[in-house]
Amino acid sequence: MTAELLVNVTPSETRVAFIDGGILQEIHIDRESKRGIVGNIYKGRVSRVLPGMQAAFIDIGLDKAAFLHASDIMPHTECIADNEQKQFHVRDITELVRQGQDLVVQVVKDPLGTKGARLTTDITLPSRYLVFMPGAAHVGVSQRIDSEEERERLKQIVAEYCDEMGGFIIRTAAEGVGDEELAQDAAFLKRLWSKVIERKSRGGTKNMLYGELALTQRVLRDFVGESLDRIRVDSRLTYDSLVEFTAEFMPQMTSKLERYTGKQPIFDLYDVENEIQRALDRKVELKSGGYLIIDQTEAMTTIDINTGAFVGHRNLDETIFNTNIEATQAIARQLRLRNLGGIIIIDFIDMTSEDHRRRVLNSLEQALSKDRVKTSVNEFSALGLVEMTRKRTRESLEHVLCGECPSCRGRGRVKTVETVCYEILREIVRVHHAYDADRFLVYASPAVGDALKSEESYSLAEVELFVGKQVKIQIEPLYNREQFDVVMM
Repeated sequence: MTAELLVNVTPSETRVAFIDGGILQEIHIDRESKRGIVGNIYKGRVSRVLPGMQAAFIDIGLDKAAFLHASDIMPHTECIADNEQKQFHVRDITELVRQGQDLVVQVVKDPLGTKGARLTTDITLPSRYLVFMPGAAHVGVSQRIDSEEERERLKQIVAEYCDEMGGFIIRTAAEGVGDEELAQDAAFLKRLWSKVIERKSRGGTKNMLYGELALTQRVLRDFVGESLDRIRVDSRLTYDSLVEFTAEFMPQMTSKLERYTGKQPIFDLYDVENEIQRALDRKVELKSGGYLIIDQTEAMTTIDINTGAFVGHRNLDETIFNTNIEATQAIARQLRLRNLGGIIIIDFIDMTSEDHRRRVLNSLEQALSKDRVKTSVNEFSALGLVEMTRKRTRESLEHVLCGECPSCRGRGRVKTVETVCYEILREIVRVHHAYDADRFLVYASPAVGDALKSEESYSLAEVELFVGKQVKIQIEPLYNREQFDVVMM
């Protein structure tokens, strides 16, 4: 099965689709008006210290002050053994920062919804094979490199590049890479950090000291360890810049770049546009006839599995088990495709067999192992739910492409026609008691107006009798269901 990246570029938006086996697995979208800032390094100023929250607000020049928690003012502990990490204690925020203080910080989470960006003082700079940690003195190795021999080899090579400037984390993509490539990466990262230090020394605050790469370059950097067959780009300018970028930083990728010149839009090749639309639906159909219901809220995402039209072939237990197994693959894909993060609660169909539950959990973990974003899965809870987390750094696909519904204002539901009719009738009585009017004119949506003239006409007649005034209904085609006006005449 082939794996490729499709890059679609317009003046206002860049989109990158990851296709594996002819199926869309990930979609990355970057809009010029709303470019993500994760990875950017700023020189900011502490605007407020909040001891009760053990946090501080940092002004880095954005519309909203960014958030820095005391736990994010820590030394590099990513690669230190668990027993050693226990010696690091989170100190009181008032001992760590003070109002008016200048700090060099890095964005770890984009502003999401009403929340400002999340920051850390634990600066890291990534490249193809390494992550540079300024001020650190150790070398860490990605947990995904299984071979102890390879881990030790890489550690010995990279340890030579550590000095007073900092240490390194060895990324998964470095597996099997030679000395020369690692040396180039280390030298590049040190040059980059020197430029950051130089910009910092120029003075001033609320300055960006380092900006993360553009979306196309960032995706190529992150996919360097993947077995990509080709990268197709539909923009000449972007293609040329990627050829230049890969030639300097990842020459093994240059030969995979192709300039797409077909008449058909590039995203039509694998039905990407329709897949994106389907990724915005609550309901996800499974091949067996079962389905998932995915609901994204501020606090968490919930996923419910149902057998639907799938009736199975043997017995109920086997039907439920097979549906749940199939759902694990669909869930793993939807999490990547929709870029869902934070707390995720999965409500599998209840299984009585402990063996079935264990196999479903194993299937989920195996499906999630292909995800480049860090995930953590817990056992089945007492209520039969699986709780998991997926690292969230950027907005989900829904938040990027969608906004609040003007009709329901984000509730996800609208009032029934009957409910709105009764609200109108109560409003007529309220206005009658408060003001002196000869008659009333009601402006309402087509559905509500028609209901007041037909099935609710008896109720309307009773209200007219009660207030002793005529009530006329005027249909407004542009009104939504819940919108109405009661006007005195």
